[in-house]
Amino acid sequence: MAKLHCNKIAKAKHISVVTPCFNEQDCIVLFYDKVSEVLSALDGYTFSILFIDDGSTDTTMNEIKRLEALYGAGKVQYVSFSRNFGKESAIYAGLTSAKGDLVVLMDADLQHPPGLLPEMLAAIEEGYESCAAYRKDRKGEPPVRSFFARKFYGINNSISSVSMNPGATDFRLMTRKMVDAVISLNETERFTKGLFQWVGFSVKWIMFTNVERADGQTKFSLFTLFKYAINGIIAFSTAPLRIASVLGVLIVTSAFAYMLYILLTTIIFGVKTTGFATVYVLVLFLGGIIITLLGIIGEYIARIYLEVKRRPAFVMRESNISHQKNDELHNRG
Repeated sequence: MAKLHCNKIAKAKHISVVTPCFNEQDCIVLFYDKVSEVLSALDGYTFSILFIDDGSTDTTMNEIKRLEALYGAGKVQYVSFSRNFGKESAIYAGLTSAKGDLVVLMDADLQHPPGLLPEMLAAIEEGYESCAAYRKDRKGEPPVRSFFARKFYGINNSISSVSMNPGATDFRLMTRKMVDAVISLNETERFTKGLFQWVGFSVKWIMFTNVERADGQTKFSLFTLFKYAINGIIAFSTAPLRIASVLGVLIVTSAFAYMLYILLTTIIFGVKTTGFATVYVLVLFLGGIIITLLGIIGEYIARIYLEVKRRPAFVMRESNISHQKNDELHNRG
């Protein structure tokens, strides 16, 4: 593999690879071998791989510790949660724990090709503060999942304050400055893809072809992805609340117009209005609308409720790295 020479960014010497893991026992060693093969060939860089064990119930932690015994804590680092807190919490833990000048976020299942890392580093050398990867297509995914994913990005980009690439993944290389900006947003209910866009910074997008998992099965069900999509929309848009207000005005206006219609047809034309069925339908319709609007408002209130409690995003069981903030490293600019 060709050497990539670091001659433009003197300070950017160490790469922290942040890898969230949940029941990935069959992928850990393979992931380390593939990533270390690529990064070891880069001239001028050192690297470490930081595994975030998101409360795995299989032998994921055993595999990580086996790698640590072979290569040392300088190369293999880990943070293990007390239970499963979710991928968003794992990403946050990884970004706050990573000490590198550059931080790259990758999945352990090798659906994020390690072979793209030299190209990503070249983008940083060009002056970009981040390099992110997006999928050319969703080949290999179930059609239903692909359909709803496209719809989510379409809806989100039309009503949200941030716009996201429809094929965007979590595979992203960032400078220390961008990482510090992301972790400074200490909200509990996190939607990292949106946060990456919200903080700004210059981003170079590179495309890759979707690949199958190296081993195992995906941990995301349709229901999980649905909740993730709702969280993303609520995190960066108040449009649903405005829609609720507009819908309420439309219903009131329609009801007033219908009342005028009944009065005019009765007084002018002498039409006797009976229609209990109409009343029943209207009551059910309006009741459904009211419940829906209360549900939308409730989602936002729930987010407020979770945020004001100020619970930590995760609880750590064990780690082999220091979590004392390195001011020199985090303040470099």
